[in-house]
Amino acid sequence: MAASKSSKKGKSKKTKEAGAEAKKLSAMDAAAKVLAETGQPMSCKEMIEAMAQKGHWSSPGGKTPASTLYSGIIKEISTKGKESRFKKTDRGRFARS
Repeated sequence: MAASKSSKKGKSKKTKEAGAEAKKLSAMDAAAKVLAETGQPMSCKEMIEAMAQKGHWSSPGGKTPASTLYSGIIKEISTKGKESRFKKTDRGRFARS
């Protein structure tokens, strides 16, 4: 059997892209940032539009980014509880906690 070579020369792809990735926010981080900037409750559709407008985040081609964001926010609220970055203020509307 041939021995597999595990040593890599140079930097890995992740290391090279670390600088670019540090500037790029996730949808959840961008939503939290937009809510903090506006200081008022917003729907997920409004958050998606504001995130794209301010250049924080844009959908990579998904068909329902607002639904995906809604699901992520609800999941964070249910798993983290009071430590969540978000709080539900009304039906379909969220604010920064």
